[in-house]
Formats: sequence, C-alpha cells, structure tokens
Amino acid sequence: MRRNAVTLFKCLLLFGTLMVAGPLTLKYLFSGSEQLLGRESAGVFDNGPGYDRRASREIDPPPLPAKLDGKFSVKRKDWHNYAQIEEDTKRAGTGEHGTAVILPPVDEAIKQELYKVNGFNALASDKISLNRSLPDIRHPGCKTKQYFEKLPTASIVIPFHNEHFTTLLRTVWSVIRNSPPELVKEIVLVDDDSDKVFLKAELDDYVKKHVPKVKVVRAEKREGLIRARLIGAKAATADVIIFLDSHCEASVNWLPPLLEPIAEDRKTVVCPFIDVIDYENFAYRAQDEGARGSFDWEFYYKRLPLLPEDLKRMPEPFKSPVMAGGLFAMDLQYFWELGGYDPGLDVWGGEQYELSFKVWQCGGRILDAPCSRVGHIYRSFNPFASSRLHGNFLSENYKRVAEVWMDEYKNYIYMRRPHYKNLDPGDISEQKALREKLGCKPFKWFMEEIAFDQPKKYPPEEPPDYAMGELRNPVSNLCVDTQFKGANERFGLSPCIKDHQGQGGEQNFVLTWHKDLRPFKRTVCFDVSAKQPGTPVVLYHCHSMQGNQQWKYDHRTMQLYHMVTKNCLDSNPDMHELYMNPCNQQSGTQKWKFEHINETAILAY
Repeated sequence: MRRNAVTLFKCLLLFGTLMVAGPLTLKYLFSGSEQLLGRESAGVFDNGPGYDRRASREIDPPPLPAKLDGKFSVKRKDWHNYAQIEEDTKRAGTGEHGTAVILPPVDEAIKQELYKVNGFNALASDKISLNRSLPDIRHPGCKTKQYFEKLPTASIVIPFHNEHFTTLLRTVWSVIRNSPPELVKEIVLVDDDSDKVFLKAELDDYVKKHVPKVKVVRAEKREGLIRARLIGAKAATADVIIFLDSHCEASVNWLPPLLEPIAEDRKTVVCPFIDVIDYENFAYRAQDEGARGSFDWEFYYKRLPLLPEDLKRMPEPFKSPVMAGGLFAMDLQYFWELGGYDPGLDVWGGEQYELSFKVWQCGGRILDAPCSRVGHIYRSFNPFASSRLHGNFLSENYKRVAEVWMDEYKNYIYMRRPHYKNLDPGDISEQKALREKLGCKPFKWFMEEIAFDQPKKYPPEEPPDYAMGELRNPVSNLCVDTQFKGANERFGLSPCIKDHQGQGGEQNFVLTWHKDLRPFKRTVCFDVSAKQPGTPVVLYHCHSMQGNQQWKYDHRTMQLYHMVTKNCLDSNPDMHELYMNPCNQQSGTQKWKFEHINETAILAY
C-alpha cells in the first residue's frame, strides 16, 4: 500500500512539473521561430552596424539575392514619376513628344552654317525646348515593372568637345528631368579642350545658376574621347558611373533599369537601348527592339539576333557579348578594379571591345536593359579636324586590343588587315600584367561561351561569295548602276561601263556569302521593305542579318529573288528604273546576268 502511494505521489509530481514547465518551454521554442519566420518571410535582413547573424541564431537566415552583399534593399517600388508623365501628355510645341522639326526655307543659310561645324541640324535643336517631352516607346512590360526600393547612386559622366550648346544642355536636362533625384549624385561634364566660346564661361554660369548637381571639369589639352572619360571617372564619387555622349536624351524612367542589375551583381555592366535622334530634324525613334552586340574580323561593330530565351523573357535584361560604345553603367569601384579604360588607347575607337572583352574574360558580365532607353544623335559626318590628334590612332588601338585580349584569334584580324602586323601598339606590359593578376580567361572561352553564335554570322574565315561583277539585263543591254549613292537612296539602270569606255558609274556588285547584294567594297546593300508590286529597291546600311536584304540568284532562270517578299528584281528600261514585281520566268525585264558566278556555292545556297 505504501509503495503504491509513493508511486502515485511521483506521478503527480511529474505531471505537475510538465504542466508548469511545458508551456514555458513551448513558448520559448516557438516564439523564436515566429521571429525568424516573420522577419525573413517579409524579406527584411537586419544587417545594420553591430549586427551579427551567426551570433544571434544557430541557423542563418536565407542568403541575400545574388551578390547584393546587404547593401541595397530587396523590397521593390514603382519608380515612375506619374505627375510628370501626365504633364508631358499635355505639352505642345516644336519637337515635343519627339516629333520632327521642319524649318522654313528662310532659315536655310543659318542651318547650313551650323551644319558644317556640328554634323547635324543644330538650328533645329535650337528651336526645341531644352527639356522637351519624348514618346514612351518602351516594351509594354516596362510600364508596370518595379525595381529595388533602394538602389545605388549614380555619377553621370558626359565628355564633350565643341558640342553645340543646346544639344549638350538637353542631354543634361533629360537626365535631371527623367531620373529620380535621390539616385543622381552628380553630373560631370568633361570639356575636352573645346574652343567654342559659349562652352567656357557661359556654360559655367548657366550650370551654376540653373542646373543642380552639375560640375564641369576641363582637360588641359585635347585628350580624345577615351582619356576624357577617364578624367570624368576620376572626378566621379557615386556608387555607379554612367557614361553618356554629349548629344543624347534620356527617356522616361531610364535610370532604375540600369542600376538594379548592378545592385544584384556589382560585376555587371548594363547598357541602355540606344534610340535614334534624327540628325536632320531631331525626330525621336527606335533603332530596333533589341539585338546582341558583336563584331566582325575587321573590328566593325555588328549585331547578333536575340536568343529564344531572351525573347521569352522580354523585357528583362539579356546578355550581350560586346557593348555598342559609350553609353553604359558600371560599378565605379569595379571599373577601377579592371583598370578603367586602357590609357594607352588614343582618342577613340576600340575601347568598347577592350572593356567588353575585359569584363567577360575577367569574371563580369554585360547586359542590355530594354526598359532603359536613351536617344542618340548619329552625326551626318564628323566635323572635328583630327590634325591636333595622332593620325593612325584607330588602327593602333585595334592592334593594342588584339594583342592584349584576343590570343591566337588576333590572327584573324591580321588576315583582314595585314598592315596591322607592322604597327607599334605601344607598351602593353601593364595591360598583360593586369590580365594575369585578374586571372582572366582565354579569348577561346569568350568565343565558345559568350559569342558562341558569332562564327555563323561573321566567320573568322569567310566562305566564298555567290556572284560578283557587272549585273546586266541582256534584253535591254543596260546595267544596274548605284552611282556611289548613299543609304536610303534609290538607284537604277545605265549604259554598261564595259561598253562605253570613259563613262562613270558604279556597276561592280557582289552577292556576298551573307546573302546580301552590295556594291563592291561598300557597306550599303540592296534593301526592299515592302511586298507590293512596284516597290522600289534602295540602298541601306548592310546589317548582315538577311531579312529585307536577303537575295538569291537563280542562274538558270537568270532571276534575282528577294527571299522575304518572294518577288523578283524587275526593270523599266525606258525609264531606267528598278523595282520589285511578282516573279515571272517569261519576263525579259527580270533577267539579270552576273559577270562571274560561283555555281558550286549557288547550288548549295
């Protein structure tokens, strides 16, 4: 009986202990879990001064998104300035909404005077507001896209040499107007030894009185674009450096799409989509809706088509092997870790290849951001004399890039440009030492992993062309003659030069392995943009991406077939005109005899 009583007492004591201690233990255990889940599921990471994740819990919370390093918030927000967007819809005036400026005939003399020193219609620029509105031509997905709540700050560096006053200031105002003010730390204008009077004291006074966050730094002598950018980079103090040219216009909400990929991974270089500001009338339009940057083996900048996965993810940023040129964003510290631009590169040219190869081969990446759009004036001609600058700088720059970064692939450049072999690229020992220090990958890796589809479009060793020489209509005995015309110009028929000694003209053509048709040793191609009968054929800049420029020659029917429109090249001998019509094997006006054909290549087309 006594033993049973003792057992009963022990059971009651144990039960009582559990009743008291159990809830306290459960509360302790689960309150910690609630704190952990509550903080982390909301995406809040307490990493302020003195905070140590490992000391506070045995189990670390989930890691930050890729390479954020805790510096920027992962919460997102809509950065659009809707009040300004609404205001812009109501604006009216010359050039507003990116419309073309049409000058009256009375202004022609002033226009031409300014044209000579700028390479574009500067008078049209003077008629437009410095902070004009632009059309929103972004992908529809960009209009609802959100970005990190906290983003790095930016220094916008804009080098200039004898830039026209209103185009320079419009560049500045477009940045200020279309950027969240808290993201722009400063705008650095770099004067590369301009000699236009208004770019001295007048510019300084204007900036001081009217434009916030702008500072002007001046080179002591003419440095050229590359070293002027380096001067600006040395003056920059923000997290990110953004380079723009001095004749640009930043569009709506252009800045957050450039900054977020860098917040995710500081070894990312981000390029905007570059739109076109027409050099004649300042109309704003898209250049295209995306392509990947590349090059051919003469170092001409080229484009590769978007990959299927890029198209599916549009408008998300996509990888690009080579940047287009001078418009990009980059972590400032990372820029200097990579050595900035090679200071041995002179004036301009080759710097986009040097930096692109360096970024990819040394562990970084380059992205194009479709939601960031910046307009750019492509001058009609270069108005600046190069007599003050070293004369052979472009070729020497290219050789310098090839020798430092391209390994055995440099020989393909030298095959196209044999004279490069005898050029002196200067001392490249520091650049080679930097490459070794950074542990950069070989160029073969770049070609196989990053620009893997480039050899299909721009092979190191080019296949043979399909046909070349005179292009004669045997019925009329007239020849196609482009007469050295330029892009967007129509051409027609002329008497054949071989039949009329001493006659001028341009009658030597190549149906290239790119499947385009062009005058010999020129970079304009026969282009057809519509399928309606009678559509004219014009010259347009060769893009080597087929489409409107893809032709096929049938040597049996002697017809030139346009692959996209499925029409054939036709002619009116009496009017000396060329145009497209539905193919008709019986039509003598559609017959064309090439002087030389590669039958093997044509049969394998």
